[in-house]
Amino acid sequence: MIDAVATDPSSTPSNEKPRRARRTRMTGAERRQQLLEIGRTLFAARGFEGTSVEEIAAKAGVSKPVVYEHFGGKEGLYAVVVDREMRRLLDMVTSSLTAGHPRELCEQAAFALLDYIEEYTDGFRILVRDSPIPQSTGSFASLISDIATQVEDILGREFKSRGFEPKLAPLYAQALVGMVALTGQWWLDVRRPKKAEVAAHLVNLAWHGLDGLEPKPRLIGHRKA
Repeated sequence: MIDAVATDPSSTPSNEKPRRARRTRMTGAERRQQLLEIGRTLFAARGFEGTSVEEIAAKAGVSKPVVYEHFGGKEGLYAVVVDREMRRLLDMVTSSLTAGHPRELCEQAAFALLDYIEEYTDGFRILVRDSPIPQSTGSFASLISDIATQVEDILGREFKSRGFEPKLAPLYAQALVGMVALTGQWWLDVRRPKKAEVAAHLVNLAWHGLDGLEPKPRLIGHRKA
């Protein structure tokens, strides 16, 4: 009787080398997205100057020329990361303004910014830094100005209904959005109190300030100019 030889599909003859598992090669789009995510994380943690192309390439498991091929260098990668984050924040704020009542609109705007900080913390850390290179979409200050423009129309209608000067709406829009943005920068690190409570306090100050607004504000100090 001939003994059956057990065959193990995972075993290989002694004269054959074990086969290496094939690595799935990324498409160009997938590689670009990977580099963007790695760059975003490193720029948020270390800033533009503290991040190198070598480190970005090493984290991605590629050579430096691959980074240059996709973005032309660190500056190009940084510019795309910043542009994407600015567009994301602006979209989140503008798409949130759906209510009819001005006070609820203030709440929606405050929540939109705080939501962005909570969900895209790395992105916000990058945006609030002074950019070391020119950006096609400007700076964080210009982004805040873009958001304020969305609020101008809302305030303009509210001012008109109350008999105030609608031409002053841009000034108040900048003030309100700036207040929320600066509070957001502070909340970025402390994360206290909770998001909803922060939003409530912001709206409390903004709304009750607007509710008692004087049509022609007076200066009570000695300086008049």
